[in-house]
Amino acid sequence: MADRATVLEGKSVVITGGTGSLGKTLVRRLLTNEMGKLRKLIVFSRDEAKQHEMRLSYKHKAVATDEIIYHNFDQLVEFRIGDVRDYHSVASVVKDADVIFNAAALKQVPSCEYFPWEAVQTNIGGPENIVRVIREHRVPVDTVIGVSTDKACKPVNVMGMTKALQERVFLSANVGCPKTRFICVRYGNVLASRGSVIPLFHEQIRVGGPVTITTDDMTRFLLSLDDAVNVIFAAVREAKRGETYIPRVPSARVLDLARVLIGDRGIRIEVVGIRPGEKVHEILVSEEECHRTVQRGKHFVIQSILPELRGDQTEAAALKGEYSSADGIMPFEELIRFLGTHRLSVDETEPARELLR
Repeated sequence: MADRATVLEGKSVVITGGTGSLGKTLVRRLLTNEMGKLRKLIVFSRDEAKQHEMRLSYKHKAVATDEIIYHNFDQLVEFRIGDVRDYHSVASVVKDADVIFNAAALKQVPSCEYFPWEAVQTNIGGPENIVRVIREHRVPVDTVIGVSTDKACKPVNVMGMTKALQERVFLSANVGCPKTRFICVRYGNVLASRGSVIPLFHEQIRVGGPVTITTDDMTRFLLSLDDAVNVIFAAVREAKRGETYIPRVPSARVLDLARVLIGDRGIRIEVVGIRPGEKVHEILVSEEECHRTVQRGKHFVIQSILPELRGDQTEAAALKGEYSSADGIMPFEELIRFLGTHRLSVDETEPARELLR
């Protein structure tokens, strides 16, 4: 493995779903060269409007800053229209890749419940297309990173079921494609990403409420987009073939999140019940996985379920039971500080800061 700071030096990197919330953050972070100076960065997605907006945003940055990376954006970053569901589309982009971040997904729980086959095609068919191209055309890809979710752990909804199979498709590919390292990351709801609870609360507060929650006891892990990228980068630097990296992060009651964001506004909270396929608590490591879960720095690492990929078992198991958002819930005052640190108050009145006075 290359030096930790230059692990992607001179590499051609593909991000599927590169115009989504995570994809855009990955692009921004990779352009800082914190993982090494790339040879090429390919943003692969099916949304031409988002690609156009993204390209323009970096052109504006080139005007406003002296950073050479933004002035060379068009030479370094390539946008390609395509869909992970289509084998030929995937083949056209994988052939140019050294490293692939698979961030393309259908991830809205209710949408996947109503349109399960659509979720299957994107969340399972897409990863299988990546593996097929590498295997059938013997493409010398160094590493493939599958981005997964807490819902893949003990799945009870279509989104989680398809993401669980994405993990297995990638991790088993280490056997069929021994020259490529397939690894995964798994984490919970990302703060302020599209479809997460905080933007919903923000909008409900702006229109005067009510703020809707599903149950009083629902909990969620708290992770920013940059935290999510940190997990991905740690896996790229350190993960062995077939491993899944998981962040050790705080959690909170969704009811407390709503109260902090509302602050001293006279806005009502309404309990509306659990949506189709929704979990009360997020689980990142199951009871079945904990015996092969080790700790490396700030992360838990689930070792491969396939014995031929596990190698020497020199690392002790780090967990005695499942890793759930129901454990380690932040006290209310700590949650206020956490959201303030991440600048997640609704507007300039900053209700979180007011609560601390």
